[in-house]
Amino acid sequence: MHPTISRRRFLQSTGLGAATLALTSCDTFRNRLGAAETARKPNIVFILADDLGRGDVGCYGQKQIQTPHLDRMAAEGMRFTDHYAGTTVCAPSRCSLMTGLHTGHTHVRGNREIQPMGQLPLPEGTVTLPRILQQTGYRTALVGKWGLGGPDSTGTPNRQGFDYFFGYLCQRHAHNYYPEFLFRNDERFPLQNEVPDGRPDGAGVATKKVEYSADLIEQEALKFVEENQGGPFFLYFAPTLPHANNEGGKSGMEVPDYGIYAGETWPDAQKGHAAMITRLDSAVGRLLQKLKDLGLDENTIVFFASDNGPHSEGGADPDFFDSNGPLRGIKRDLYEGGIRVPLLARWPGRIAAGAVTEHVSAFWDFLPTCAELAGAAPGAATDGISLLPTLLGHPAQQAQHEFLYWEFHEGGSIQALRMDRWKAVRRYGKDMELYDLQTDPGETKNVARYQSAVAAQIKTYLTAARTESEFWPLKG
Repeated sequence: MHPTISRRRFLQSTGLGAATLALTSCDTFRNRLGAAETARKPNIVFILADDLGRGDVGCYGQKQIQTPHLDRMAAEGMRFTDHYAGTTVCAPSRCSLMTGLHTGHTHVRGNREIQPMGQLPLPEGTVTLPRILQQTGYRTALVGKWGLGGPDSTGTPNRQGFDYFFGYLCQRHAHNYYPEFLFRNDERFPLQNEVPDGRPDGAGVATKKVEYSADLIEQEALKFVEENQGGPFFLYFAPTLPHANNEGGKSGMEVPDYGIYAGETWPDAQKGHAAMITRLDSAVGRLLQKLKDLGLDENTIVFFASDNGPHSEGGADPDFFDSNGPLRGIKRDLYEGGIRVPLLARWPGRIAAGAVTEHVSAFWDFLPTCAELAGAAPGAATDGISLLPTLLGHPAQQAQHEFLYWEFHEGGSIQALRMDRWKAVRRYGKDMELYDLQTDPGETKNVARYQSAVAAQIKTYLTAARTESEFWPLKG
């Protein structure tokens, strides 16, 4: 990271970045893997958990919740220690993932509701990761939660580059694990979730819920892989686990059963939280096994991440399982615990088994990374940098970010920025906080008064990093 603007950043700011990066991207990928190996484009699978804390996974230090398949994925691939979500809540974080832009530039920078169903939609013509891959011959699918445009809006998945969609359009609708319907493409797909269970009650016959949405979403993901095994395909698998049911349900952590945790003496909400995570882990295991069974293992790169830090909703207690590890903050914080998330990458024969990297990266890096994997042009200026050199074991060739930037707009505006070892958090109208992550990863000691030169540089970036938005003005 360097205090002066890089050539890459200059090209992006002038609108020349996409074309320049496109030429270098395709050539570089061919050089890294060889022409013969790039003749067949790799399948790309991105698995995005919902509200999963970095410390909720065994390979990141979890001791009580079992995640054997994710731990195996780390053992067989690469684990990132310094990876960041798009921001600290669902919709803007997912927007960053899809557009390759951080929240200073994205159209969606918060969970802005649109009635009767949905959130602020992506505009027509938005350059998205699935659209780029679609245009280079990939079959694209989103299975799970979207949150970037409700029914009949410009932001529906089928209008933003996905050939196939199954799941929740609206993240508020996604709070319910036993909904009356999901969406298949643009049509409602009814579910049978009020069926007689044979027990008499005061009103006649009691009913039970039988179609758990997370199971249906997993089945659709496996089906898509089966039907598109000829490839290349891009599967964005976005289950809602372990998000709470904020509208009721079993202790707010709605799951069919507590599984291996049923006999624990923990509160029900914690049993549910753990069961959700292990259920998610099992789904990851079945997806990896499906790829292996179909002979796709060595031509498929699989990523796993979470959209933000751990939550405290539905009775969940992040401290109970130490869900944020040594980091400060949870969901809705721009401290490390709210935005630093797990990232695993597995590609047998390409990514070295058991690799660990401290490379500082973020959601907006995935658009240029996947574009390079596909031999495609990024399509527009991006805040991201391809992670392919790191993934393929060439760290000396890996470009570095000058800084990473986030903003958040609930209860007033907050900005955050990481520059090398330094992390700044500034609430609108307040003094900037500054932390040295190298010596203080838990952000316990504000050193802004002792590092005036660093603070001054970061303040310049905090101003320059964002464009104005009619929906997301900075405010107290």
